Amino acid sequence: MPSAFQFQCHFILIFLAASKGETRYLEVRDAGEDEPFLLLSEDLKRELSAGQVYRRSLRCIDMLSIEGQFTFTADELQLHCATFFIGEPEELIMIDYDFVNIDCKGGDFLKVFDGWILKGEKFPSSLDHPLPTSERYIDFCESGSIQKSIRSSQNVAMIFFRIHQPGNGFTITVKKNTNLFPCNVISQTPSGRFTMVIPHQHRNCSFSIIYPVVIKISDLMLGHLNGLFLKVSLS
Repeated sequence: MPSAFQFQCHFILIFLAASKGETRYLEVRDAGEDEPFLLLSEDLKRELSAGQVYRRSLRCIDMLSIEGQFTFTADELQLHCATFFIGEPEELIMIDYDFVNIDCKGGDFLKVFDGWILKGEKFPSSLDHPLPTSERYIDFCESGSIQKSIRSSQNVAMIFFRIHQPGNGFTITVKKNTNLFPCNVISQTPSGRFTMVIPHQHRNCSFSIIYPVVIKISDLMLGHLNGLFLKVSLS
């Protein structure tokens, strides 16, 4: 199956599962060959004892919501691969390079993007993200050992890579840091309540949900004027 078509099919699978409310169960079992994504399992998180590191191999197209150490080893030419990471709204994604064996001069690459790219659209958008688009891409072949640890600006990040030679690959460790005041968020779940507070910051923020849901804004406070808070009453 061509990589581009496989990529599209995998995302169709995500949205179909999401529309049925089934995505939260995709990570319950250890990922097998017929399970394309490791996604949103609280059961798996509880099973891991304190200090235990979760490890598994990455697929060419993958999605993860759990901390751990992940390895990709090419078994054939891989031209269009990507892994999507997502945390809770109040978390930031940390990606550490543990081992990288790719041929940068031969056309291989390994890049981290601060956010997600879906169907050509960037999240957060260029208007909402604090960094210019060019600075959101971090290319291992350009930075090398200079930058081995990368932190996202929100609760999602992704890597995309190309590897020509079978046997080459990389190992990364994914951790999560607390973000006290999340600004741009992608929700993991189709239901719940979320409060976004942006103190003393003049910036655009966004809250996105990939599920078909009904959203109700219960309270909205738009800063202050002459020491008085401006509060909007919503019915």
